[in-house]
Amino acid sequence: MKISNALETLIKQKVFFDSGATKSYAFRIEQLKKLLKALHDFEKEILAALKADLNKHEMEAYASEIGLLKLEIKHTLKNLAEWMETEYVPTPIFHWPSSSFIQKDPLGVVLIIGPWNYPFMLLIGPLISALAAGNCACIKPSNQAPNTAEVTEKLIRSIFPEELVSVVQGSGALVGPELIQKFRFDHIFFTGSVEVGKQIMHLAADELVPVTLELGGKSPCVIDEHIPLKIAAKRVVWSKFWNAGQTCVGPDYLLLNESIADNFIVELIKEIKVLFGENPENSESYGRVINDKRFEKLLSYLNEGKIISGGESNKSTRYLAPTLIDNLKKSAAVMQEEIFGPILPIFRYKTNEEALAFIKKHPFPLSFYLYTKNKKTEKFFLQNLQFGGGGINIALGYLANPDLPFGGVGYSGMGSYHGKYGFDTFTHRKSMMKTPFFPDVFIRYQPFKNKLKWIKWFMG
Repeated sequence: MKISNALETLIKQKVFFDSGATKSYAFRIEQLKKLLKALHDFEKEILAALKADLNKHEMEAYASEIGLLKLEIKHTLKNLAEWMETEYVPTPIFHWPSSSFIQKDPLGVVLIIGPWNYPFMLLIGPLISALAAGNCACIKPSNQAPNTAEVTEKLIRSIFPEELVSVVQGSGALVGPELIQKFRFDHIFFTGSVEVGKQIMHLAADELVPVTLELGGKSPCVIDEHIPLKIAAKRVVWSKFWNAGQTCVGPDYLLLNESIADNFIVELIKEIKVLFGENPENSESYGRVINDKRFEKLLSYLNEGKIISGGESNKSTRYLAPTLIDNLKKSAAVMQEEIFGPILPIFRYKTNEEALAFIKKHPFPLSFYLYTKNKKTEKFFLQNLQFGGGGINIALGYLANPDLPFGGVGYSGMGSYHGKYGFDTFTHRKSMMKTPFFPDVFIRYQPFKNKLKWIKWFMG
């Protein structure tokens, strides 16, 4: 869709929203059910597109892109009526005989900009929340995953009128700013890099448009001593190399307690072979780097330390083996930005305080993972470290629980979604007080003579 056409459609969406058509419970449920059915009808096409863009195995693609969305929709269908209910709250006695309540209103026309690493799930997930909250939406798929973008637009156009949900394609660097500058959205939801997130927020500020930014950062994984090394190693390998390391909530680097570091590395190497075989390039369960630019960037990291496993690559297919890299300087380029690839830097620490100080050099990670049996260690990190979300003895899993809010803090983002938290993100909580005509309490009115003592008695 051309920008000029997109802007005309956005005006139609505004008119459609103002008509009140999207606000009823029945309408919202109907849209969610349409989307749920479409996920089933388009399953093969979605899987094929993800295979073409990222070489995702159908199991990996279904679990992380389609299955999660089905769970999200079913969870929303089950709970939407409760989320939409007017919420009654206490009223201070000095407002007697008033009552107070919160009405849940949709925001209006929202913009959702998706990333390339999970190009379907991270675009449709926020859309579920937006529709559940009664909004119209314009969605912008990532042009770096073109096959998924095409099937996404096909799916959306097959079930929704454009005045409810529209799709705009093209370069994010061009399309996003032009849309934001020429149309005032009621909310902007962006998933992507920190730098682009700053630009989105800057553009939105001119019209005071609220934003949700789902960004990233250096997500640490701390491995304590006295843990089952084999199980922990398998879970680390699984989570790090899922989607060939292109996961915003994946472990970005390891901090190993020096007492178990060497043994844990041995287990990591073993588990890479168990999960992907002697030659991961031949594994149907192992993905590929999204594009040539990202591939070259990842290769540049390999010269910064000692490769202790992996490092093999094939430019023609953008294959980069699961790679463990050691003996890195803390100032290495690979530690200055989110890796987004199958490279796992390894560092050692002696004390929890030392590990914490290391992590705080890269503040506000999106995710934090800790493998430990020690309750004191668990408490130490949870109380002293700011991060978006995470897991104890497991990575990635918290993302798949719709009862948990997903979002960052500080540089890793602002706002959250999933389940009710997504509904709340796209909802305005309208505060209301209702007062009957009788009795009409005299104390509030002028003149105020001899009334101060009564106010003090009521208000304290």
